[in-house]
Amino acid sequence: MKIVISEIPEEGIELDLKEEISADPLKIVSPVTASLRIDKQGSEAIVNGNVGADVELQCSRCLNVFTLKVNSDINVVYRPAEDIGREEHYEIRGDELDTGFYKNDVLDTDDLLKEHVLLNVPMKPLCSDECKGLCPKCGLDLNTAQCNCATSEIDSRLAVLKQLLKKKE
Repeated sequence: MKIVISEIPEEGIELDLKEEISADPLKIVSPVTASLRIDKQGSEAIVNGNVGADVELQCSRCLNVFTLKVNSDINVVYRPAEDIGREEHYEIRGDELDTGFYKNDVLDTDDLLKEHVLLNVPMKPLCSDECKGLCPKCGLDLNTAQCNCATSEIDSRLAVLKQLLKKKE
């Protein structure tokens, strides 16, 4: 959905969105839902709300595919792109991390929603915190079965640490 900034009324607008958005290479498996409030202060658009979606990911430990529910709060101030001038590269200052830019008096909510879904996907996705991963020798998924691979010998200099672990158990 495209919103013309100059047409936002003084009292602001509230939107409940349900959009099909693609974000290659990420696979979003549900419509992206959002509840947004957009207020205008001069040429700036202040967007507050919440966005949610279901994203299909591959676990970085066991390589199984799983679905993650992404839910994120949105608090962004959009300024006209003309404010940054004609510079090819613009360096964002620390106080501008929650600042976005719009062109031609139009704010595209699809881009806003896609950005917030992408920013809330973990760098190292895990199907669960307890995921055991794959056996480094045979590749068996240790979440479903225990393999018969022998445990490797520990460097004798680290044997003391292994004994500490045994005492802790």
